[in-house]
Formats: sequence, C-alpha cells, structure tokens
Amino acid sequence: KPCLDGEPRYENHPVNWKSERGWFNDFDVRQAAYWGVFAGACGHTYGCHDIWQMKTPQLAPISAARGNWYESMDLPGAGQMLHVRRLMESRPMLERVPDQSIIKAGQQEGAQHIQATRGADYLMIYTPYGDVLEVNDRVISGTKRRAWWYNPRDGAAEKIGEFGRGERTQFDPRGEPGRGNDWVLVIDDADKKYGPPGAVR
Repeated sequence: KPCLDGEPRYENHPVNWKSERGWFNDFDVRQAAYWGVFAGACGHTYGCHDIWQMKTPQLAPISAARGNWYESMDLPGAGQMLHVRRLMESRPMLERVPDQSIIKAGQQEGAQHIQATRGADYLMIYTPYGDVLEVNDRVISGTKRRAWWYNPRDGAAEKIGEFGRGERTQFDPRGEPGRGNDWVLVIDDADKKYGPPGAVR
C-alpha cells in the first residue's frame, strides 16, 4: 500500500516537546523528508509548530511555540520541501524503489544514516552530514554514467562528471561533514540524457 510519514518533525517544534533541548529546524525537516521518500514513501507532509496552532500574539502558546503563524510561513524548511518534490519529479518516480545495496561502504548510524533509492536508470543517495559515499552503480542500466550533486537547501544541481560503469565509486560532498551539510548524489545512465536533478522534465 502507498504510505507516507503523516507527522514527521515539525519545524520550530521543541525537540521531544522540551524547549531546553532546542527546536527542530530546517535541517531536521529536510532529513525526515529525504529519509522517508528515499525509503519508499509515496510522498511527504510538512508541519510547523507555530502554524498548526495558528499562533498569534493574542493566543497563549501550546508547548513553547515561539513564532506567529504568519511569520513562520516563511521558515526555510517550508520552502525547501519544494526541492524534494522537484528532485523526485525530475526522474521517473513511479518505478523508484529503496535500495541500500547501492551504498558499497561508509554507511553511518543514527542521525548520519545514509539512505539510497533508484529507478531502472538512475540512483540517488542522501547523506545528511555530507559523509564520503562509496557507491555501487551496477544496479542501474547502461555503461556510461553522469553524476551530480544536488543541494537540498537551495535545489541547485552541480555536475560532477561522466565516467564508465564501475569506474568511479567514491564521492566526497562539498564542505566539512557535519549536521546540516546534507547532499544528494544523483547518478544517471548517461544515455538517457536526463537534465540536471530538480529540473522540470
């Protein structure tokens, strides 16, 4: 049956309902979205702690809400959900399946968990902390590869290059590994001539 996470981390929500532990931010909602969709969800929902309760200065906050709904409409995580959708729609999405065998080595645990998905002629890997990826590209069609980095913060795609099947297995994202330096590696069967990840097909 099609499934999705109907209530993931809400942006601007206290972590575990305790404001002393901080609040979920745009990274937290991005991470939940890419983990869920790449693991096979048919979609994703976005939530914001200030918006669901329609918080205004005249209303008492529920569970340490700290923003007003009309200001929180512009929180960064809300806008970044569009990049998830555009990425998914830029490749044939109805044939897509989760496939952790793509990750040849370097899988992480906990918050750094790396999640992979693929279609018949493309693969995608989400690394939430920007860890080095070692990839098995033999699970997709074709003998030539075209690889990209996709930035989930702004939806920009950067071409890495082209190479033969199995020729290149290691990929190092920009920046230092750490919370919020999340990236998506996209590798295509070059003969399919797909455009940049996130571009309208």
